[in-house]
Amino acid sequence: MTAVWQTTRFAIDLARPQVMGIVNVTPDSFSDGGAHASTEAALRHCEHLIKEGADILDIGGESTRPGSPAVPLEEELARVVPVVREAVKLRVPVSVDTYKSEVMRAVLELGADIVNDIWALRRPGAMDAVSAHPSCGICLMHMHRDPQTMQVAPMSGDVVPAVREFLEEQARALAARGVQKERIVLDPGIGFGKTVEQNFALLARQAELLASGLPLLAGWSRKSSLGAVTGIEAAGERMVPSVAAAVLAADKGAAIVRVHDVRETVAALAVWRAMSREQQS
Repeated sequence: MTAVWQTTRFAIDLARPQVMGIVNVTPDSFSDGGAHASTEAALRHCEHLIKEGADILDIGGESTRPGSPAVPLEEELARVVPVVREAVKLRVPVSVDTYKSEVMRAVLELGADIVNDIWALRRPGAMDAVSAHPSCGICLMHMHRDPQTMQVAPMSGDVVPAVREFLEEQARALAARGVQKERIVLDPGIGFGKTVEQNFALLARQAELLASGLPLLAGWSRKSSLGAVTGIEAAGERMVPSVAAAVLAADKGAAIVRVHDVRETVAALAVWRAMSREQQS
C-alpha cells in the first residue's frame, strides 16, 4: 500500500488516517444549507476546520447531492477560485472537488494540491488537465449514472467488484499517461448511485477495494444511508453516525476520511489509534 499521497506541495503521510474537512462554497449543500457560500464565510470555515484538526481542506463549488442541477462553469469558477487563492496560504493541502477541466486547470495554477473528481476524470479534458500537471494529487471516485439520476436508478447486484474494477481501470488510464501511483487515491463513492445495503457492503468488504494497492478515501459524512439505518432524517443531525462510520472505515484500512464534523472525528480517531497501538504492542 502506498504510504504517501504525493500532491502539488505536500507528500501526505498516510501512516495514520488523514481527516479531510469539507468546505462547501454552495448555496444548496444538502448538509450545511449554504452556510459557507460566500468567499469570506468559506475562508473562515477553512480556518475553523484547521483549528479543529483537519489535515486537508476539500473545497467544492457545486453540490452533488442526488437530484442537484449542474452549475455553469463561470459560476463555479466565481465561487471556487477566490477561496482557493487564499486557502493555499493556510499551510495545509488544498483539494478541490470538481469534474470540470477548466476549473481543474484554474485551481492548479493557483497552487491547489489535489483534484477530487466524482466523475473519475471521465468528463472532457479532465484526464488531460491532471496528467499535464507534474505532481498534483488525484482522487478518483466511482459514481453510477450522474447526480441527477443516480438514486432514481441505483446499481444492481454485487457492487463491490464492479466498483473495484472501475476504479482500477481509471487508475490504469492515468498510469498510461505517466501519472505515478503515489499521486492516486480511490473513493468508492458512498451514496453515489448505490442502495443502502450496497453502501454498507462497500464498508464491510472494504478490504477488497484495497487489494489494488492504492489508498482509499471514505466519504460517509452525513450520508442518507446513515439516516436510513438510524432514523435521523436531518443531514445536519447525523454527526454521531458519521463519526462512527469514519472510524469503522479507518479501522478497515481507509487512508483518508472526508468529513463535515472534523473535531469530533479527530477525537474519535485518537481513541481508535490508542486502542490500535495496544493491539500491536
